[in-house]
Amino acid sequence: MITKTIRYDLAQGIATITFDEQGSPVNTMCLQWQDDFETVTRQVEKDREQIRGIILASAKSTFFAGADLKAVMRSSEADGPRVFAEIERIKRHFRTLETLGVPVVTCLNGAALGGGWEVALVGHHRIAVNDPKIRFGLPEITLGLIPGGGGITKMTRILGLAAAQPYILESKLFGPDEAMKIGVVHELVATADELMPRARAFIEAAQGKPEACTHVWDRKDDKMPGGTPASPKVAAMLSVAPAMLKRKTQGLYPAPEAALAAMAEGALVDFDTAMRIETRYLAGLMVGQVARNMINTFFFHMNAVKGGQSRPKGVPKYQPKKVGILGAGMMGSGIAYVQATQGIATVLKDVSIEAAEKGKAYTTRLTQQRVDKGQMSAERQQGILNLITPTAQATDLRGCDLIIEAVFEQRELKAMVTQEAEPMLAEGGFFASNTSTLPISSLARASTAPQKFVGIHFFSPVDKMKLVEIIRGQDTDDETIARAYDYVQALGKLPIVVNDSRGFYTSRTFGTYVMEGAAMLGEGIPAPVIENAAVQAGMPVGPLAVLDETSLSLSVHVLEQTRIDCRQEGKPYVATAGETLVERMVKRHHRPGRAGGGGFYDYPEGGRKHLWPELKTLFEKPGVAWDLQDVKDRLLFRQAVETARCLAEGVLTSVLDGNIGSIFGIGFPAWTGGALQFIYGQGIETFEQRCTELAARYGSGFELSEAVKSSLRQHQPRY
Repeated sequence: MITKTIRYDLAQGIATITFDEQGSPVNTMCLQWQDDFETVTRQVEKDREQIRGIILASAKSTFFAGADLKAVMRSSEADGPRVFAEIERIKRHFRTLETLGVPVVTCLNGAALGGGWEVALVGHHRIAVNDPKIRFGLPEITLGLIPGGGGITKMTRILGLAAAQPYILESKLFGPDEAMKIGVVHELVATADELMPRARAFIEAAQGKPEACTHVWDRKDDKMPGGTPASPKVAAMLSVAPAMLKRKTQGLYPAPEAALAAMAEGALVDFDTAMRIETRYLAGLMVGQVARNMINTFFFHMNAVKGGQSRPKGVPKYQPKKVGILGAGMMGSGIAYVQATQGIATVLKDVSIEAAEKGKAYTTRLTQQRVDKGQMSAERQQGILNLITPTAQATDLRGCDLIIEAVFEQRELKAMVTQEAEPMLAEGGFFASNTSTLPISSLARASTAPQKFVGIHFFSPVDKMKLVEIIRGQDTDDETIARAYDYVQALGKLPIVVNDSRGFYTSRTFGTYVMEGAAMLGEGIPAPVIENAAVQAGMPVGPLAVLDETSLSLSVHVLEQTRIDCRQEGKPYVATAGETLVERMVKRHHRPGRAGGGGFYDYPEGGRKHLWPELKTLFEKPGVAWDLQDVKDRLLFRQAVETARCLAEGVLTSVLDGNIGSIFGIGFPAWTGGALQFIYGQGIETFEQRCTELAARYGSGFELSEAVKSSLRQHQPRY
């Protein structure tokens, strides 16, 4: 029997079910697969007298990819009963195979993730190819969902409530070797060619052995490892787990809470009831907005970025072999470290060899930490260090495929180092600026080849931040953009491509967040309210704390440079309320930020940081009324409005760059799916209405022009 997604063969008493979704590189639980799986399962029931064993296999390079997420994107709350029925239907057919009374063997030739791992768990005996690149597991939490095809119930019964938590609540993925150690895979083979012979051998050896065709959860003597919630030790753990989870999620992510509830509640009841509990929780999440937000960005948009959707087409793939970095400060040192760990020869230049050596020492420090933890060999460390050449001589840059300047945000300095280093480029090489605010087109005036000049904006700390913003200047050509994109991907980073503008996308939008926080402080709202409201809304850190980390003095420097640039362009620049307050903090109160000894916070040596007590005296106004929801909304909506303006102005050319950039560049809450999905998720009309309210109370920063409103509708995604 051959269907559109499954092949079924019965030979010599062994039924082979091969998943092979036509027209797709992977197998998914699409609606067609659900229908085909029902058809095949019914055929198995008809043939049960002839069947001595069943093999589950895949014709793809991976075993099974999981659920059809586009279907989730199209669902709404009204679809809850339908979604529940679909999940139960799949699980009913899983149970048919599991309880047929014959051994079922899963042949794992490649990755099995999410629903794919749940398909794998149908097998009583699971055999995997011992390839460390293969990944198994349940990543649903990262998409706002939970494992609902039996994954929670089965993994909890196999591993126990405590041991299963990392694999369910933290979406920990694992390879074949770990799968074997924890007992979710029973046998490893060297190559995929060995899977079928081993599966048939197991079926032959299992004849007449009931335990070989019965899962642990179907055995009468089954006991959950570590105990059930009825045991005092487990009960004590579960009594604090929800509070710890709430502290981590701020109640903004329903999936982890649902997963924990399904684990605990399911452990108190029989297997079939536990499976229905799991289904109810999953169905509720699948028709909720948070899951749609997270799937949209962390699956579809992430895959689009990795697939090069924003990369100019028709340009051959590019791999730089030698890259120069100008400036061995925090940013330049971080870029050097990341490049060297990816095998790229790096020339790290500064004004003195001592400064350059100090920059290289950053890589020594980070790699030594990994060596000390047993995560890296000393030989590997030395190989990385050998790739970094510190220097004070521009001539050592000769032959670089790419040179990146990462010097101080000063236009004259950047022009000087550009003119000094650019002649050292290899033929066909290109030049990049790591500026975070200065327009690329203006910096390119110092270049003899502005078409080969591009912005490559890294985020600090470079070794941890995944995003890199590529900025197209007025003259930058497609080949340079494509090469910059390939370079960023070669570093294992996420590239987004934006057009030139002051602050580009990320710095411009990030600035609205921190300055809105500063503005609220100036209005008399207590600093603790502002900081806590930000975290409660899902931001990783409050705006005042972020300003301290990035340096208040740097913000003032950027403000002063902006005033100079605008004056030269004949345009007056009026500082915002937030910028004025930050300037006051630096110039009047001498609070430059953390690096300068203190800003909005004090940093006592050996103690925890705390808000500067004088903030209360200087800014807090006891008579000022404030609303917590308004404070939260001002922080999120202000960023969303600026993102929408960037889209309308053409700084952003796609919704996906806005969503990926806002989450991975400026920490916009993941539950929203990004700054633009935050708008689309609640509905454009609802967003516009709330912006009108906020603008009436708090100013023009929340106003939406007709052009912005039109742009939002034009770019609204369809699924």
